Formats: sequence, structure tokens, C-alpha cells
Amino acid sequence: MIHYQVRPLRPQAHLFQVTLTIERPTPEGQALTLPAWIPGSYMIRDFARHIVSLEASASGAPVDVAKLDKQTWQLAPVAGPVTVRYQVYAWDLSVRGAHLDTTHGYFNGSCLFLAAMGFEDQPCEVDIEAPDGAAYATWKLATGLDRVSGPELGFGRFRADNYDALIDHPVEMGHFDHARFEACGVPHDVVLSGRHRADMARLCRDLKPICEHHIKLFGEPAPMDRYLFMTLVTDGYGGLEHRNSTSLMSPRTDLPLLTDGADQVRDGYRSYLGLCSHEYFHTWNVKRIKPEAFTPFDLSREVHTELLWAFEGITSYYDDLSLARTGLITPESYLELLGQTLTRVYRGRGRFKQTVTESSFDAWTRFYKQDENAPNAIVSYYAKGSLVALALDLTLRERTNDARSL
Repeated sequence: MIHYQVRPLRPQAHLFQVTLTIERPTPEGQALTLPAWIPGSYMIRDFARHIVSLEASASGAPVDVAKLDKQTWQLAPVAGPVTVRYQVYAWDLSVRGAHLDTTHGYFNGSCLFLAAMGFEDQPCEVDIEAPDGAAYATWKLATGLDRVSGPELGFGRFRADNYDALIDHPVEMGHFDHARFEACGVPHDVVLSGRHRADMARLCRDLKPICEHHIKLFGEPAPMDRYLFMTLVTDGYGGLEHRNSTSLMSPRTDLPLLTDGADQVRDGYRSYLGLCSHEYFHTWNVKRIKPEAFTPFDLSREVHTELLWAFEGITSYYDDLSLARTGLITPESYLELLGQTLTRVYRGRGRFKQTVTESSFDAWTRFYKQDENAPNAIVSYYAKGSLVALALDLTLRERTNDARSL
């Protein structure tokens, strides 16, 4: 069992303190490493650069630590349990990183949890503590990790089957609003962090048919016992999929309001529902159906595959289509969205320079590192991939008289 403790040490300084305990370290000296990227976001981010201090000890005595490369540390040999304590600077307000201030805390495990090399398949436990001080006494915590101790939506101890599972469950802490609904018998939690005026009941009512659509599309039962939608209400927009949760960012104006009509779906809200649909579809497509290159993930370097268009493009096809199929938007509204995608792809010159497989392969250095020449040089494997999925679906239906489809 590998044990971690996470403590928001100084929210005003944006510092998490992490303590890692390894009961039986490698005899020749335990090696530790931090991922260079996070699954679902295909760019090297070098999370280890945010570790501002690191020290190790055993039996109360310090243990020598040598840094081997940008993300790997080597401890001197010790016979018994070894403890590693380090601080992480958290000021990345995105779905990919870690962020901590006096209003909330958020982290992905790939930013905080050093892997004990050679023990990645061992079960992990993590104690997550609240910050010290009366100002934080009413903070809550939301995560998809399995709870071992502590109250619901409270701090406590959590468990993961292995390191890959540990880093695939982001954590949100602070003051947030919470609601719950069931889809095909599975409880789904909705958490909104930040200032908003959202109609939580409407949000749950609209997310339910989307989730049930996707579960039934792939076939019951659902592959998870529960699911968590976490949304940080801010100026940003985006999402990142996880095995039983998703992290989202959305402007408050995109959320449903109590003043909206019962069936009114504003453009912003349509966009938010599409984002939720997209990340939820990933529960199957890329989280459980994945390229061989990702089994297992090598998080130390780029892992190239030509198949991102299938995982992101097919997902992008079904995200908005499901809104129409469930009646949340009209067919005319769906066709408008499809027209926008066609326009984005066909107005760019990059479609003449790059195939969707090439776009997938070069995501690390081109799609995620766009410059002023990007529209002329690259094509989005999301957008063009969704059009390929549409063409595949229509072709299959035409050739089989609707007996078969994508």
C-alpha cells in the first residue's frame, strides 16, 4: 500500500503539501517520478516544474535525494519505511492542472502525486485534509475517488486500486453547490464552484436524458457505480474526461437560469450541454475503448497515435447529435451546429495540408501549440473527425437501408 497525504498548506501562497510514505522502498534506492502530461490533453506540460521543495526521511533521519532528470528523483537506499515530503505550487486555473487560493482548491493527481517507480500497480490511499483556519471550516470536497473515511462531501481518506486510477480522479474543494440525479439507476452528482445563478434542478433534468442516451447507446449496465460532473464557473471554457467524472469550465452566462423559459435553450446553454455530453461520451470512447499505444499510458513522454480523430471526432459527432435525439434541442438547432462545424473546417486551408490521422499524430507539437499560421497549416481532428464520423454514419445507413449505422 502506497500512502499519500495532501494538505492545502498555505492557500494564500497557492501551496499544496504532499507527504508520500512507502513502507518497503526498493532496496537499491527508491526512484520517484511525476507525469509530464495528463491523459486527454496531448501536450508535454512538465508538472514537475511546480515542485518547489522536496525532502525525504527514514526513522527520523534525513535521506539523500538526487534529481536524475526533469521529473525523476532517486532516494538513497534505506531499509525501512521512507517518507517524502514536498510542496507544489498550484496556480493553474484549468481542467488540466492544480489551483489553490483562499476561495477553493482543485487538483489533478498527475500534478501532485509522485509515482513510486516499481510500485505503480500497488493500491494507494490518500488522506486529503482541509486548510487550517476558521475561514476553511465549512469547506467541502468532491471527487470520484472511493471514500474510506469521512462524511459525504467531506475531507477524509480515499482509495485507488493503483497509480493510474489515483491520478484519474480530480478533486475540488471549497464552497460549492451540489445536486444529484439518477441515470439508468446510477447516481450522478453535479458540483458548481464559483459565483453563479444557475437553475440546478433544470441542469439535473437536462443532463439525465443525455447520460441515459449514452449509457443505452453503449449498452447497460453503465461501467461506473457513480459519476461526478464538476464545473468551475469562470470566464474559461473546456473539459477533461476521467473514468467516473469530468472537470469542466464554463462562463456563468452559459448555465441555465431560473428566469429562462421551461424549454428555452440559449446558445450558451446549448454549448454547455454539448460539452457535458462530449465528456460523458468519453467514459466509453477513449477511457475504456482506447488505442493500444495508451495501454498502459507512458506519462513520461509523448505517445503518438493516428487515432485521436476517432476518439475525439466520433465523440464530437455524438455530443450534439444526442442533444437532438433526446429532444433537448430541435433538429433545426442541431443542423445549425453542424453547419458551424462544416464552416470551420472548410474555411481553413489546413484541410489541404493535413489529414485527420496526421493531425492526430502531430497533436503534441501542432494542435496543442498553435500559432498564427495554424489555420493555414493544420486541421482539427475534433472538427474534421466529427465530419468523417458523420460521413461514415450516413454511408453505412445508405448502403444497408438503415439496417446498420456507425
